[in-house]
Amino acid sequence: MRLIVYNARECDPKKCTTTRLHRFGKIQMVFHPSELPRGAILLDPFAEKALSKEDVKIADKYGLAALDCSWKRIRWAARIRKQMSPRCLPYLVAANPTYYGRPTTLSTAEALAGALFILGDKNRAREILGTFKWGPTFLELNHELLEAYASAKNSTEVVALQHRFMHPTR
Repeated sequence: MRLIVYNARECDPKKCTTTRLHRFGKIQMVFHPSELPRGAILLDPFAEKALSKEDVKIADKYGLAALDCSWKRIRWAARIRKQMSPRCLPYLVAANPTYYGRPTTLSTAEALAGALFILGDKNRAREILGTFKWGPTFLELNHELLEAYASAKNSTEVVALQHRFMHPTR
């Protein structure tokens, strides 16, 4: 599965997970949104459909794409969403040093690894995270969540699991 990340060059290159993944040959990095492959799964926090294993065929055929840009500016991505298959990641907790413990505020590396795990490529998710000292912690923090999401048949089941994890007493 091809991994492509659009890098908007908005973060410190020394802290940028995308830059590090690219340097280690783990991803393809592009610098213009038009370079993202049409039809690919786009990890998009505003997508109406959650990523699930039913998306494996699309990801295998067209790739898995992420946007490395400020959340404050991410709404501009509306025009590229039309050419791709946008999917949001379910509830996961960050392990990166900047946002440790914060739900849904993942680094690009964590987002890609979470997506790979859900899509069934657990080894590649570990490989991506192995590039960072804190990477294995992401899998530890989210182990139960990721295993559950990976076992879900479709987006509806992923959303139901997410709801159960976020509201355990209901």
